[in-house]
Amino acid sequence: MPEPIDIPTDGAPVTVAIDGPAGSGKSSVSKQVARVLGFGFLDTGAAYRALAWHVLEGGGDTDDASAVVASIEDFDYAISLDPDDHWVRVGETFVTDAVREPRVTAAVSGVARVPAVRERVNVLFRALVAASGADGVVVEGRDITTVVFPDAPVRILLTAAPEVRAARRSAELTGEDAAAVAAALHRRDASDAKVVDFLTAAPGVTVVDSTELDFDRTVDAVIDVIRTATGEN
Repeated sequence: MPEPIDIPTDGAPVTVAIDGPAGSGKSSVSKQVARVLGFGFLDTGAAYRALAWHVLEGGGDTDDASAVVASIEDFDYAISLDPDDHWVRVGETFVTDAVREPRVTAAVSGVARVPAVRERVNVLFRALVAASGADGVVVEGRDITTVVFPDAPVRILLTAAPEVRAARRSAELTGEDAAAVAAALHRRDASDAKVVDFLTAAPGVTVVDSTELDFDRTVDAVIDVIRTATGEN
């Protein structure tokens, strides 16, 4: 197992920003990278899911942008940055499992596509990293490398061929029809592409293509990028 990275710091956590399309392995790879390096891990998608849950619990409609914006005013959100102890909370309610329910999954795009919501949530992400107390935080999600943390010292676009991403997602969702999973992945890509460009690496962003890599080799490839960017190689 790679040794933790010893990074000179001015007290601020080193941010590792990881972007990529659905099924690219962002979450699982990022979480393992954080474990190996002793960093925190921030799943940004959980915030949008939690807000969708919050809107639904309040009887709102996530297709109504004004209702979504109103709901963020009393959105008391907390999330663990420990890759081995993941939890999500809204107010006093732990919603770690609830935010993965089909009704929330179906509603989350209505939340994520509202520009005012994305701006507010992006501020929240920056605050969570700044207050983490960790040497570094691996942050994964859409537009993380370009909008949320455009100045992060390590920015990575994790991708893979569409058919590979579909196969991996199908393997995760046991009992689901492979063709249906592939179609859902295609719809997710098309929907997300209306909000952010997640397939093209911005200047300064390193591409890690895992099409020909298994999980462990993908983790190693990401760690190699981090070591190079932080002067550890």
